[in-house]
Amino acid sequence: MEIELKRINKFLSEVGYCSRREADKLIEAGRVTINGVIPEMGTKIAPNDVVHVDGKEINASNEAFVYLAFNKPVGIVCTTDTSVEKDNIIDFINYPKRIFPIGRLDKPSEGLILLTDDGDIVNKILRASNNHEKEYIVRVDKPISQTFIERMAGGVPLEDLNKVTNKCVVEKLSTYEFKIILTQGLNRQIRRMCEYLNYEVETLKRVRIMNIKLDMPLGEYRELTKEEFSELNRLISDSTKEYKPNKFRRN
Repeated sequence: MEIELKRINKFLSEVGYCSRREADKLIEAGRVTINGVIPEMGTKIAPNDVVHVDGKEINASNEAFVYLAFNKPVGIVCTTDTSVEKDNIIDFINYPKRIFPIGRLDKPSEGLILLTDDGDIVNKILRASNNHEKEYIVRVDKPISQTFIERMAGGVPLEDLNKVTNKCVVEKLSTYEFKIILTQGLNRQIRRMCEYLNYEVETLKRVRIMNIKLDMPLGEYRELTKEEFSELNRLISDSTKEYKPNKFRRN
């Protein structure tokens, strides 16, 4: 019988240690070993190989994965590197299992971010750009003109990134506030778009990620419902992964 080999980054993702992208960073930094040896990028492992990260053995877990929706306050950084950033999301939530954020939300921004220990779903969500709608409420420093709304919606050149933003939905809510729905995930995208049009963002809140809506108090989290998880899976893939949610938890 042929032994199934698996890339080390895929293994770390599937057992819920981190995403494949994070795994690649750990491997590149020499923090991963296979049978006591630091591997090259793309190395494959067999079922009986022993994997360590920072000296700690990593095993496949039979526990159910965790899927959280969190209302991130301003000032909290979306990183798992707790040794570098004291105001990090992991220490703030203090969840009893190792989890990591799906994507990012800037330090000066607040609102919805998802966290999990399921590396596989992280990869699917980050790849599902066409269906990955993210909705924001933004307040700027001066009255919003119709020209501003039209230009934001039509695509804004970000010269330092050598990109033009995709067309998107933008709606004026009040004199200083607007709603924007993006499917792109460029670094500081909304702030850069506003800066190009000579507006400055004063507050930025993410209120929706695909079908998941922000409905918990600032600084608190809850688990996704079974219905939310099923719809999320439908949006990102044809996966039939089963999910048994626990009761809601509060920070």
